[in-house]
Amino acid sequence: MNNDQLEGKWNQVKGQFKQKYGDVTDDDTTYSEGKFDEMLGRLQEKTGKTKEELKKEIDRM
Repeated sequence: MNNDQLEGKWNQVKGQFKQKYGDVTDDDTTYSEGKFDEMLGRLQEKTGKTKEELKKEIDRM
């Protein structure tokens, strides 16, 4: 899955992520063009998962 696909899917699953990981905030899930890797980095810190693990989780949702 490329970043464009992830961006589109992210709009569908960010609420699910916030429910699953209570520490994740709206600021953590905000996607800005060119900032996807930064957002994944924030989620890595909050969830303890790697970027690849997060991408796979997003893909499964």
